[in-house]
This record gives sequence, structure tokens and C-alpha cells, in this order.
Amino acid sequence: MIAGKTLTRLALASTLVTALGTQVAVADDDMYEVTITNLTRGQVITPPVVISHKRGFALFTPTEAASDGLRVLAEDGDPSALVAELESDRRVKQIGVGDGVIPPGHSMTIALTMEDHMRISAVAMLASTNDGFAAVRSMHLKSHHPSYMMAWDAGTENNSENCAYIPGPPCGNPHQRDTDGAEGFVTMHNGIHGIGDLDAATRDWRGPVAMISVRKMR
Repeated sequence: MIAGKTLTRLALASTLVTALGTQVAVADDDMYEVTITNLTRGQVITPPVVISHKRGFALFTPTEAASDGLRVLAEDGDPSALVAELESDRRVKQIGVGDGVIPPGHSMTIALTMEDHMRISAVAMLASTNDGFAAVRSMHLKSHHPSYMMAWDAGTENNSENCAYIPGPPCGNPHQRDTDGAEGFVTMHNGIHGIGDLDAATRDWRGPVAMISVRKMR
């Protein structure tokens, strides 16, 4: 770990089924609070990774393959491999990682130190999917209005909706992969269709899956 870059690094896929309530991760000498609110009816959002970075940094590129760190996060909700990738990127200023999941209708606030010209990206798994994740890319720090996190598909697993390969409720099976038929590149997620073990009426969504807002603390 690079001292001073990662603020919080507490996230295990095994917490997805049992963790409840809103958690807060705060570090010393912070300048901004980043709040993420889960807008879905039935998707738990795994511990989010929030990144302050320079212009030119890209967490991912649509139609291109996901990094290995993003793959692990999108499949199992574990941010550790992604954090390791980010720590070696000179364009990244700081990384904040939530210390719990965000249930539907709940929010989590992560505090980051950053300069006024920096931008923010954020990412977290939609736990009741095969490899779906919520993300916002390169959000302008000076934005006074909330932005929205859309649902993306990492393209690293088949969207079978089979509980044997899904870490979140009602399944609870992390670290299992179903790669046969995976797209191979990042796309917009096309939702939950009830073709496997997931109830679309409960787990599907329409439009953005989360809201993200930034407040200057000092």
C-alpha cells in the first residue's frame, strides 16, 4: 500500500449477505465528502471505491476489456485488486473504500483529500448480478449538483442470473465464475430478466442505480 493514497481498505465479499445499515469511512485532513446513495429497489451495492484523480485517468473504457482489478470487483465485490492497480497509477491522488455495503435506499459517505482541479470516479458491484457494477467516470469536483452512477457490465461473466455464480442476496456464492458466453468487453448492463434464480421484479432497475454528490468540508 502507498502511504497516504488509500484511506480505507476494508471490504470482503463475504459481508455482502449479512452487512446492514449505513457505514461511514472518514480519514484525517480531508477536504471533501463524497456521498453515494443506492437508488435501486433490490440491489445491494458493495463497498464502493472512490478515486480522486487527474484529467486523463480512465477507470475503464466502454467496448474494451475490463482490467483484472475491475473484473474482481464486478464479479465478487472485492476492491482489493482494483485498489492495488490504482495505487500504482500516478494520475490517482487518493482512494477511499467504503467499510460496508449500501442497501437499497441507504447512503454512505467517504471523505477524501483532493485539490480543486481534480476529478472523481467511483465504482461498486451490484451484488445480485454476475458481473454488474455501478460507476461514474471523471466527475467534475466543482459540480454543485448530484451526478448519477449507471449500471455497467464488466463482460467477464455470462449473465446467467444463476445463483451458483452470484455473491449477493439471495445467493451468497462469491468467487465462482461462469465465463462461457461472456462478452469480453465492458458494456452498459441490460438489467435482470428473471432467466435464472433472480426475480426481475425485485432485482431489476430502471435508469441510474446510484446518486453521487460532493460537498466541500473546508
